[in-house]
Amino acid sequence: MVIEVRAATVFADVAAMVGPRRPDANVCWCLSYRIPAKQNAALAGRDRGALVQDLCAQDPPPGVLAYEDGDVVGWAAIHPRADTGFARNRRIPHVDDLDVWSVWCIRVRPGHRGKGLSHRLLDGAVDFARSYGAPAIEGYPVDNGDRKVDLTMAYVGTRSLFDRAGFTKAADTTSVVNGFPRVLMRLELP
Repeated sequence: MVIEVRAATVFADVAAMVGPRRPDANVCWCLSYRIPAKQNAALAGRDRGALVQDLCAQDPPPGVLAYEDGDVVGWAAIHPRADTGFARNRRIPHVDDLDVWSVWCIRVRPGHRGKGLSHRLLDGAVDFARSYGAPAIEGYPVDNGDRKVDLTMAYVGTRSLFDRAGFTKAADTTSVVNGFPRVLMRLELP
């Protein structure tokens, strides 16, 4: 098994990871935190996919994808915090004025879970942000201890995932996902 993490520039592969089964369906497309709330609420159906297609052509693209033997199997959304909803989020504090990047969604396709792909995606997201000169990266995972997180809400990651990637807790938040508090985890980049 060969795992490779690459910039999310291939729209079809991003669509396979975060798009709907029906092109006209209203799904997140991993835009909920990426674009302003009013724009997110107004954008529907195929227009959501069209925006993601545009984002895939931008530099930097909207995240990274994991491939297993050439097949797309995972996704991580990462971008400068200033260009995301986290820049204005009242529940997720700002630690300082550093131009940090945020990683907010990590997804692994069913059938490929339990192989450590979330770890590879987070490591790949860190490398991606570093390649763009990010001074630090933040994530906002749930602090679930050893309790199970519902798979539909596990996209934010767990504190232990971020701990293992070298992130440290920088702050508490007032955000809660699936009954679990979220913490602000941060990794300073050299």
